[in-house]
Amino acid sequence: MALAGLTLDAVAGFALTCLAIEITPGPNMAYLAIVSLDRGRRSGFAVVAGVALGLALIGAAAAAGLAAFLSSSPMLYEALRWGGVAYLCYLAWEGWRDAGESSPARMETGGTLGTYFRRGLIVNLLNPKAAVFYVTVLPSFMSEAAPATPQAALLTALYVAIATGIHLGIVMAAASLRPVLTDPRRNRLIRRALSLALLAVAVWFARSVAR
Repeated sequence: MALAGLTLDAVAGFALTCLAIEITPGPNMAYLAIVSLDRGRRSGFAVVAGVALGLALIGAAAAAGLAAFLSSSPMLYEALRWGGVAYLCYLAWEGWRDAGESSPARMETGGTLGTYFRRGLIVNLLNPKAAVFYVTVLPSFMSEAAPATPQAALLTALYVAIATGIHLGIVMAAASLRPVLTDPRRNRLIRRALSLALLAVAVWFARSVAR
């Protein structure tokens, strides 16, 4: 049995690869946990939607050959890399700044769902590692005996589905811990600790995607 020209073994192997990649801590996972713990489940879901769209767009770009161009262009790769680092640092600074305003009312009104959707999208689009995944890992599971486009579309959809499922789990887990923020002093300390954690993720991201 085959799906879009792919054997079931290839699909299963690709799914396991995606699972291994997605459970490895990275900028998406860190930001999802921080937003869900700080702002609640709905904001976390908005970030998940933004990340999912970002993954789908990068997959479409890969199919169009743009991701291969990114992978072969050191200047563009570095621009995206440092743009992603700078954006994560900005989000860390914003979280540290807002930690000084820790009332429950402020926690509920700090940013719209559209804001968090856009942030999830931007964090993902500024991650050159995602584009490189589509160029280097995904093709290795495709069959040369079948048309490439249906195979790429199926594998991209599978990757987005697996990533989204894991991200939703992160949101649910982090949001369940949100009651610990009811004390204003504890709220401030935890939010600043999360901001420092996001800054650490930015440093790790800069090193992990370096060429």
